[in-house]
Amino acid sequence: MPVGADSVPNFSSDGDDIPWCDHDFVISCEREVAEAKEGSSDDFLQECILRLLSALVHSRRLKDVKRGIEILEASLARTNSSLPKGDELYLLAVGYYRSVGYSRSRELVDECLRIAPDWRSAQILKKKVEDRIKDLQGDDTGIGIVAVGIAAAAVALVGWIHVAALTRRN
Repeated sequence: MPVGADSVPNFSSDGDDIPWCDHDFVISCEREVAEAKEGSSDDFLQECILRLLSALVHSRRLKDVKRGIEILEASLARTNSSLPKGDELYLLAVGYYRSVGYSRSRELVDECLRIAPDWRSAQILKKKVEDRIKDLQGDDTGIGIVAVGIAAAAVALVGWIHVAALTRRN
């Protein structure tokens, strides 16, 4: 799948231990939540909401991932959230990982592991996040390309200003 403005970048070269889902699954989870609101028990509704949030942050569509992050951030900000805090933190960490917010993802997954140190999924995510951060810190090529791009833009701007000044004189 090509990486574009609406897709999540996949930097994993060794297979991704964190599952993906497609947008059709997100839509089915949205329907399930809507149906659960129509007279199901609160426990079943919460289960459906967690499944939807999980689908959102595990989606291949960046738009879904960002929506999941927004919902989870708002839920964590509420003191009366009925969703389990550990699940919210883990899903939020996955969302940030998927949207390349590695530092925030690491903070959240560390919080998850303080709540449940033996949580295997959180341990796997922490390893993936740390590996990705380490890869990025060792990648001077990307930083060099950005620096060259900025320098080229500055030279072009100075040249453009110089040409504009010469044109005005004539």
